[in-house]
Amino acid sequence: MTNLQERGHLLTEQVNPNSLNLDQFDTLELVELFNREDQKAVAAVAAAKVCLAQAIERTAECLRRGGRLFYVGAGTSGRLGVLDAAECPPTFCTPPELVQGIIAGGPDALVRSSEDLEDRVQDGEAAIAQKQVTSLDVVVGITAGGTTPFVHGAINAARQRGATTIFIACVPAEQVSVEVDIDIRLLTGPEILAGSTRLKAGTATKLALNILSTGVMVRLGKVYGNRMVDVAVTNQKLRDRALRILQDLTGLSREASGYLLELSGKWVKLALLMHWTGLDKEEGLKLLSKYQGNLRAAIASQKIRN
Repeated sequence: MTNLQERGHLLTEQVNPNSLNLDQFDTLELVELFNREDQKAVAAVAAAKVCLAQAIERTAECLRRGGRLFYVGAGTSGRLGVLDAAECPPTFCTPPELVQGIIAGGPDALVRSSEDLEDRVQDGEAAIAQKQVTSLDVVVGITAGGTTPFVHGAINAARQRGATTIFIACVPAEQVSVEVDIDIRLLTGPEILAGSTRLKAGTATKLALNILSTGVMVRLGKVYGNRMVDVAVTNQKLRDRALRILQDLTGLSREASGYLLELSGKWVKLALLMHWTGLDKEEGLKLLSKYQGNLRAAIASQKIRN
């Protein structure tokens, strides 16, 4: 890991030559510069596509075997991890413990800066111990500059426990090396505001986490086509979404879709299976369980009623 005194040489800490006179730009020029620079975040994610694909496959494999996914970070990186974890239950109806975010400083750090706590290697180690991480789990360390001791402590502790480890950083490996199973580098370059990695680095990290978590859920069968068939029907907006999915995929009226949704216990995936196969709720549940919740595999095993 790079010595703390050397952080000024990191790619994320360097000065962006395109924004040297940022305080003298008119407002439109400022917005245009942001737009040009933000395109580099998308390009950085594209350059890391092979590693991202490997991360998706490896994580999905671990979760199929009963493992969990942990995001570990501090500051902006930690908040992005917590955000992505928090979005999984409503989007894919996953239990809260399946995907978890760990941030230096705990929940208070989500709304109040506590960057001083990121320098404690032992806190990262303790967080992994507290979560009782095992060889079935996946631990993703997120640190834009690559040097955060809290994250390195967590990664090292996870490796000792046999967990799959993934590293996401916005500096090249030759600046900060780390021993992990999958090393994802999002090289976004110097920030418009020097060192403010909540900008391009944060954007690229969010994009990468979107791809990782969604890709894993696709591989786990929580998506049919491009529909979130495991969506949690917990409010009116999500109920409307569930009904639209049923209407679009079955051709049923809204009223009939609503009846089917209630019959299934408000589970879109089960409702679709019941409609397409003629199975009742209990039979449908057994079939989905047999195919680990994969709707496409379950319906392929039956004579579909159309």
